[in-house]
Amino acid sequence: MTRSFFLVFAACVATPAAAQQLARRADAPAATTHPVAATIATAVRTSSSPQIDGVGNDDTWQQAPAVDGFRQFDPKEDVDPTFRTEARFAYDDRNLYVLVRAFDPNPDSIMALLSRRDERTQSDYIRVIVDSYHDKRTGYQFMVNPAGVKRDIYLYNDTNEDVSWDAVWDVKTSIDSLGWLAEFRIPLSQLRYPKRESHTFGVAVHREVGRSNERSSWPVWRRSQAGLASQLGEVHGIVGISSPRRLEVMPYSVQSNASVSRANDFARTQRGTMGADIKYGLSSNLTLDAAINPDFGQVEADPSVLNLSAFEQFFGEQRPFFLEGTGILRFDQDCNDGQCTGLFYSRRIGRAPQLGFLSPSAGAVPTSSTILGAAKVTGRLGNGLSIGILNAVTDREMVGDAVEVEPMTNYFVARLNQDLRGGRSGVGAVLTAVNRQLDPTAEPYLRSAGYTAGIDARHRFGPGGNLSLSGSAVGSVVRGSAEAIAATQRSSVHYYQRPGDDIEYDPTRTDLSGYAVNVGLNKNGGGITRFYTGGWYKSPGLEINDVGFMTNVNNMGWSNWFALVFQEPKAFYRRLQVNFNQWNSFMVDGTNTGVGGNVNTNITFKNMWFMYAGIGGERASVCGACLRGGPYLNEDANLNTWFGFSGDSRKNIVPGLSTWYNRRDGGASFNYGLNPYINLRVASRLSGQVGLTYQKNIDDRQWIRNFGVAGHDTTHYTVGHLAQQTLNLNTRINFTASPTLSVQFYASPFVSVGEYSDWREVTAPRHAQYAERYRPFSAGGDPGDNDFNFKQFRSNLVMRWEYRPGSTLFLVWGQGREQADRDLGNFGGFRDYQNLFSSHPANTFLIKASYWFSL
Repeated sequence: MTRSFFLVFAACVATPAAAQQLARRADAPAATTHPVAATIATAVRTSSSPQIDGVGNDDTWQQAPAVDGFRQFDPKEDVDPTFRTEARFAYDDRNLYVLVRAFDPNPDSIMALLSRRDERTQSDYIRVIVDSYHDKRTGYQFMVNPAGVKRDIYLYNDTNEDVSWDAVWDVKTSIDSLGWLAEFRIPLSQLRYPKRESHTFGVAVHREVGRSNERSSWPVWRRSQAGLASQLGEVHGIVGISSPRRLEVMPYSVQSNASVSRANDFARTQRGTMGADIKYGLSSNLTLDAAINPDFGQVEADPSVLNLSAFEQFFGEQRPFFLEGTGILRFDQDCNDGQCTGLFYSRRIGRAPQLGFLSPSAGAVPTSSTILGAAKVTGRLGNGLSIGILNAVTDREMVGDAVEVEPMTNYFVARLNQDLRGGRSGVGAVLTAVNRQLDPTAEPYLRSAGYTAGIDARHRFGPGGNLSLSGSAVGSVVRGSAEAIAATQRSSVHYYQRPGDDIEYDPTRTDLSGYAVNVGLNKNGGGITRFYTGGWYKSPGLEINDVGFMTNVNNMGWSNWFALVFQEPKAFYRRLQVNFNQWNSFMVDGTNTGVGGNVNTNITFKNMWFMYAGIGGERASVCGACLRGGPYLNEDANLNTWFGFSGDSRKNIVPGLSTWYNRRDGGASFNYGLNPYINLRVASRLSGQVGLTYQKNIDDRQWIRNFGVAGHDTTHYTVGHLAQQTLNLNTRINFTASPTLSVQFYASPFVSVGEYSDWREVTAPRHAQYAERYRPFSAGGDPGDNDFNFKQFRSNLVMRWEYRPGSTLFLVWGQGREQADRDLGNFGGFRDYQNLFSSHPANTFLIKASYWFSL
């Protein structure tokens, strides 16, 4: 969820004479202005479409009544704003028009920074929110700064924001002696609304003043209450508009030239592809989006990570088709610090081939599976039923003629959500299915099918609807060969083979099923207190990872969060929040895997500097995954602390720092990190960021490997002392020539070095004394044989030109380097960087052109 906020609508000012007339009456409400407390506006039908030029002197705007009565909501709530704002609304058969006049006595102080579309800068902003369904749950946000840089955001579930949503619309801005003005043209084809003669749209207009970070809105948005869409005003008078079927087509062509590893050498490949994105309005409420042979070559590479844990690394989605409008498909199961995962993880579609290890040539394995096509149907019916359906097919991936590294696979996700009580309550359901066409060589490794189904419910109640009760239940079943299901049982998600618990590992079964339940009570508004309390249960057989994401199951627990939120300025702060967290987690057999808590705070000072800090820990417990299928391992109490700050984002130079420290195993293991960074604004169109992260990790019981068959008395579970250092430099440079032409550069060299010593095996995993749990292990050889020095460089240089609305040209240069065979276990910092840049580069050059048109 972004911290900045919402809606925009039309104001007045036209010819200089009209502008002066408006200026003279600025302190007195016009006859057509609504009272301060009003939440209803009127849109006028125009027979002559206004010219979108950022001047606002068309006859339409002289006829449209002004909406006044803006109220400040940040830093103070429901007080007079420093500057006056007016908005006006009009429409015709094809468009909704909004004019917003933002008065400012010092127009030379208006902040107007250029950036790429959809990127937020420290600027003044106007935001228009339109809830065309008028369901008080969803909305379309159209946002612009005085430089004309556009952002558009889809609002769902009252407060959630999908920043990847892109619409085709137009806006022009201008700065004059009275302040600045924004004139919007929003095609009705970009909105969804029921088919009827007369419409009432939910609306709001938000204004942000960059130099003071003051925000105001009409109607007032009360941050002390839950919800955003549910607090919108209304625009009346919209009559006789059609519900267009909306056919939009965007064909594209891609030409790429890339380095390819061939044995001990590199070659280059030339590839040309064509595809298309299609958007079609199936009805006034439902839209079909389809991608044929999609290409995402312009998407930035994932950050470098060296994962030594037992669990899969999570990477966020960056591909536009799988980002835009997929919020409706979410069915979250695990959430931590704002990041949620659940039954739908779109990165599974087009994933890296899972059977690359079968290929005799690792360099010949493609980095991703080919997506032949994908389609989704999304929308909301008049009875409050939201629908989301996605289907995608990925191609069979071969190395040569004989080795299948990824089978042809079909992915299906369907999500329904029915609003009740005007959106204050609701029930929903989800269904996912994955089916793979396996050849005999793949059957021992991959499941042939995986299915999940779930239901959820929510209910808002109490004063202002600030309390909410939610719950969900899901079930899963996966099928495959006995070998594939046995591998599933042994995976880090399940560890059926773990000795000492009551779960039976059965290598003969050909299916596996499980379930999970969640329940939670939340207070998210009203007064200064906020809280959440909730519990979960995941059975050992739950498996959602065919098209979802879940690192582990076979656990249950309860977590609690309580916060004091001071949102209005006092004494030394502008905003202050203090959080108290407490959690209790157990295996389903009742074994304690973590009881702990923390207290943390974050403060925005009056000078706009930001600081956060916290301290917490867990009491002694056991680890179920530390020995990778071995027995439970006792863990001593641990301590965590963190601190960070960032400077005033209004300045040209903004410093920042993040630090953290963790102590465990009675001090034998610890971890600390330091991340200084600086944001630079050289000019209104040129900015950058440089950040360096250094981390030292001493793990006295890092798992090395197991010898023998897990679960047998003769198995050796071994660990070692790992001294690891990681250095990562991130650089970003952004140049914006105009709101439609930008160049972005990203580069990140990454080095992680580990040295092993003191190889031991676990002999008494549940012993109360740390040292008594282990004894020396010599059968594995020299612990130094496990040392590593992993280096990776990733960079992207992307030029983006939106040469006409909705149509773009991308020029991309991507480079990757990787090295892991020098100075094993010996950290050299910048020496390692020098070695990294001496390795052979893998360069990719790409041109992608798309053309949007509507029928």
